Amino acid sequence: MSTQVPTSSSRWQSLADQVLSGYQLTREEGLEILNSSDDELLELLAATYRVRQKYFGKQVQLYYLKNAKSGLCPEDCGYCSQARGSKADIPKYRMLNEEKLLEGAKAADEAKAGTYCIVASGRGPTDKEVEHVATVVEKIKSEYDLRICCCLGLLNEEQAQRLSQAGVNRINHNLNTSREYYDKICSTHTYQDRLNTLKVAREAGMELCSGLIVGMGETLEDIVDATFELRTLETKSIPVNFLNSIEGTSLEAVDELDPRHCLKALCLFRMVHPSTEIRIAGGREVNLRSMQAMGLYAANSMFVSDYLTTKGQAAEADYEMISDLGFEVIVSGHEMDASTEAPELAGQTESR
Repeated sequence: MSTQVPTSSSRWQSLADQVLSGYQLTREEGLEILNSSDDELLELLAATYRVRQKYFGKQVQLYYLKNAKSGLCPEDCGYCSQARGSKADIPKYRMLNEEKLLEGAKAADEAKAGTYCIVASGRGPTDKEVEHVATVVEKIKSEYDLRICCCLGLLNEEQAQRLSQAGVNRINHNLNTSREYYDKICSTHTYQDRLNTLKVAREAGMELCSGLIVGMGETLEDIVDATFELRTLETKSIPVNFLNSIEGTSLEAVDELDPRHCLKALCLFRMVHPSTEIRIAGGREVNLRSMQAMGLYAANSMFVSDYLTTKGQAAEADYEMISDLGFEVIVSGHEMDASTEAPELAGQTESR
């Protein structure tokens, strides 16, 4: 009696069945997803969507990003327009004052974003900067029903405690890539430095938001390694960035992504992290292009409006895309009609 070879369709559906039953993917299975044929992509997405649907239904959560301190950074991260040595033409300014940060919170609320992300360039904040952010966060919490995520660089225990006391819900500190590849993109701090910041953030009682940047010259094994490291960390939110090569940075000539590879990466993250928030982050517009909407069959959140130093898709287009999928925006635990006209957002001038 001959044994029938499983079709690609049954292979991915079978894997989804296992994940839905509590199975944890192996690294080898993760590599199979990234190495899968483009001809299997729709079947892979269909299987992945079953996992996404179980935990998040048709919900989409929106995030609004505020670049609170731009440029002037001593770190040499190769992907970043704000890094030391970058010749990118970007705004450069010190920490925004209270008024500007509160304006960002208002814009986030009007954009129906459930989370307001305060991001600052630099190796890490001074104690004075931490106190400034903490004071503003306390005021934001008194005025708006927003979750707050801060990305301020390397933190020590005291700084993490102060932010937590102020009401910061999450700390974002991306791993960006694998441990093995990290020194190829940055030499001024280490992979372990990033893990240490995540550790003190968790010990202070805040949730962890951490992800990576796909497309920096890493191998498929590096992507898988980072994916599984994040599983070990039990992160609550994973932003998946796709390199947007910015002129003037050391990675300006790197352009190796296509939409299909990006979608496979999102499927990998969903299959490895079935119940974790997966966010399509920086670079989605330039790398997913006409296939952006398909990314939401794996991911369940996205940034609305702009990134740190690069423009994003118009908010109206984001709402239309979500509505066309038949999905709904979730704001602080309640639904909003995704077809609702998006308000005019305050513009701001990379990935996060």
